[in-house]
Amino acid sequence: MSETAASPDARTVLIERLSDAVALGDVVAVTRRIQDELAALIGEGLDLGERYRHPCHDGYARRLFHRDAEGRFSVVAMTWGPGQGTPLHDHAGIWCVEGVVEGALEVARYELLEEAADGVHRFAERGRTPAGVGSSGALIPPFEYHTLANASDDGVAVTLHVYGGDMDHCSVFEPRPEGGYLRRVKELSFHD
Repeated sequence: MSETAASPDARTVLIERLSDAVALGDVVAVTRRIQDELAALIGEGLDLGERYRHPCHDGYARRLFHRDAEGRFSVVAMTWGPGQGTPLHDHAGIWCVEGVVEGALEVARYELLEEAADGVHRFAERGRTPAGVGSSGALIPPFEYHTLANASDDGVAVTLHVYGGDMDHCSVFEPRPEGGYLRRVKELSFHD
């Protein structure tokens, strides 16, 4: 395998399987198939290459792995250093399947209960799940609110995120001292 990128064969197999899944059309069928394909490929020892194993010091790293030429999906590799995680966020109305390639994450899912007239959002946490190598999960709007965090104090975690298009922004929800959350749009970019 290459030191800088996934082996050409592994990358080709992954993209072919994702293309076949997206061709199903129905979002539930697509996300289920992608979950199965990611779990299988990771179980077979999918190695993304050294480039995707280096965390950034100021937060988790987002690196473009593949963008479908027809715009049907994109694949982003994320690298999480010890203690790194996301704020509560959505996926801007785009479906997503996330798979753990290395390490472990903790995933917390939230339900939006209310968006008050004053712009304050109220959420209820609906469970925390440990996600180890080979596990995958899907987010289908409107059930898209969650947090992700590296579950290790000293190891790196690497995940693959398959989006139903380009996710170039999302909403993050910042907790208020008096309760509730304020929504802020966050532009997303890639590292190196």
